Amino acid sequence: MSANEKQAKARGAGRRNEQVGVVVSAKMQKSVVVAVVRLVQHAVYHKTIRRTSTFMAHDEEGGHNGDAVRIVEARPLSKRKRLRVEEILTRATAVDDTAGLEESAR
Repeated sequence: MSANEKQAKARGAGRRNEQVGVVVSAKMQKSVVVAVVRLVQHAVYHKTIRRTSTFMAHDEEGGHNGDAVRIVEARPLSKRKRLRVEEILTRATAVDDTAGLEESAR
C-alpha cells in the first residue's frame, strides 16, 4: 500500500456509502428494491419532512418483503443496479395471506 493510499484511508476516502432501508419488492431473482427513508427540513417552513428513495440492489442473501437491510455502493451491476445488500439486519415476520383469502371466498 502506497503512502497516498494510506493517507486516503486515514481521511475516510475510499469508504463505500452505506444506507439502511426496507425491502419493498423481492419479485426478481437476485435483486430487491429497497426503500430508504430520510428526514429533511423544509426550506421555508422548517418542518421536518420524510422523504423516501427507492433503490435496486443486488441480493445474494435472499431478502424478502419487509426485511430491514444494509445496502452499500458497488460497481455497476446492471442498468439500474449500483448497490448490493451487505447484510439483512432483521427479517420480516411471516404473515399467512392465504387465511384472508379463504375467509373472503365464503
